[in-house]
Amino acid sequence: MLEQEILNAKILIIDDQKLHLGLLKDILKKAGYANIESTTDPQEGIELYQDFKPDILLLDLIMPKIDGFSVMAQLKEVVKNEAMPILALSPEKGQDIRLKALEAGATDFISKPYEGLEVLVRIRNIIAGHLLHNQVKNQNKILEEKVQERTKELRTTRLDIIRRLARAAEFRDEDTGIHIVRMSKLCTKVGKEIGMDAQQCDLLLNASPLHDIGKLGIPDNVLLKPGKLTPEEWEIMKKHASIGAELLSGSNSDLMEMAEVIAMTHHEKWDGTGYPQGLKGEAIPLVGRITAICDVFDALMSKRPYKKAWTFKEVVDEIKATSGTHFDPKIVDAFLKILPDKEVLKKDYESEQ
Repeated sequence: MLEQEILNAKILIIDDQKLHLGLLKDILKKAGYANIESTTDPQEGIELYQDFKPDILLLDLIMPKIDGFSVMAQLKEVVKNEAMPILALSPEKGQDIRLKALEAGATDFISKPYEGLEVLVRIRNIIAGHLLHNQVKNQNKILEEKVQERTKELRTTRLDIIRRLARAAEFRDEDTGIHIVRMSKLCTKVGKEIGMDAQQCDLLLNASPLHDIGKLGIPDNVLLKPGKLTPEEWEIMKKHASIGAELLSGSNSDLMEMAEVIAMTHHEKWDGTGYPQGLKGEAIPLVGRITAICDVFDALMSKRPYKKAWTFKEVVDEIKATSGTHFDPKIVDAFLKILPDKEVLKKDYESEQ
C-alpha cells in the first residue's frame, strides 16, 4: 500500500476538549495528514461521520451528555454491518475501560496523555487496515459483478440456443417460426393471470417454445404430408410428444425440466382422451394445460399446409365449446381474460388469413 494513500486518508476527530483536539490535529498535520475534520460536539460528530465517511475516527470516550460509548452505539445503528475504524481516547487507564471500549466497537485504545509517535503508529495501523479492507471489498464487488455479467451472458446464450432449436423444429412444418413466439407470450400471460410467480412465468416463456421439439424425430413423409394422415401415420405423428420429452430429459436445469414436462403433456386433454399418456384433469401438469390451449389457439389461427387459417370468432368459439373436454375450464377462463381482441391480433395474423 502506497504511503500517499494513507496520508490522504480521511480522519475525523470527536473530542469535547479543544486543547486535546488541537494537539491531535497538530500531530497529524506534522506527520503529513491533511484530510482532517473535527468537532467538539458529539452529536455533530455523528452527522459528520455519515457525511464524511472517515477512514478513521479518533473518539474521546469521556465527554459530558453524550460520551464516546453512546457515540459508538449510535454509529452502529447508522453503519449497520460496516466496519468502524475507531481509535478510542481516554484519560482513564486500566484493563476495564480498555475492554469496554473494544467491546463497544473500538478498533484500538490509547490513554491520555499519549506520546505523539505512539498515537501516529496506532492511527496508521488502523487506516492501513481499513483501506485494505475496502480494497478487498471492492475487489470482491468487481468479481461478483463479473460473475453476474458472465452468468447473464451464459443464460442469454443458452436461451438463444433453445430458441433456435425450437425454431428448427417449427421450420420443418411451418412457413415461419413466429408461432412459437406468439404461443410462448400467450402462455406467459395465462400463467401470470392464474397466479404463477415471475420466475415461473419466465421459465414458461422460455420452455414452452420447445413443446414440439419432438417433431425433429418425425419422418418428412408424415410431418409434411399436405392431406389428412392415415391412422398409422397419425400414430407416428403422436410420438413427437414422447420423443420431445426424451430429447429434453436428464437435465438438472429448471428450464429444461419444465420444457420436458410441456413436451410430454401439451397434447393431453382435460377429459383424458389426449396423448401420449391419457392423463385426465389435474393429473395433467399445469404448464402442460396452459401450453395446450395457447398452442391450439395459435395453430387454428394460422395457415398450415393441410388447412386454412380459422377466423378469430371460430377459434374462440371452438375453445369455449371444448372447455371441460379438451381444456381445463379454469385455464380457458384465464385465457379468455388475457386474449387480445380481434383488432389487436389482426396484425399478428393478417398474413395468415
